[in-house]
Amino acid sequence: MRNIGLEKAIAFVGNQRVLANKCGKAQSTISDWLNGNKRVAPETVPALVKATEGRVLAYEFRPDLPDLFPRPSKVS
Repeated sequence: MRNIGLEKAIAFVGNQRVLANKCGKAQSTISDWLNGNKRVAPETVPALVKATEGRVLAYEFRPDLPDLFPRPSKVS
């Protein structure tokens, strides 16, 4: 299953290589995460959020970890 958060991050920064450089990972790692071959390590999520200037939030990279990366509450 493709990682939608990573798709958004790649679209924001331009391509997989740029995202890899911004978060200190290999382009092949980004590809593995994107295609669901590996999961983004929780300790890497903050670097991805920073790479997207906060436009992609932590929970979008690891929606399976709601206790660690909760969805923001909607403001009324």
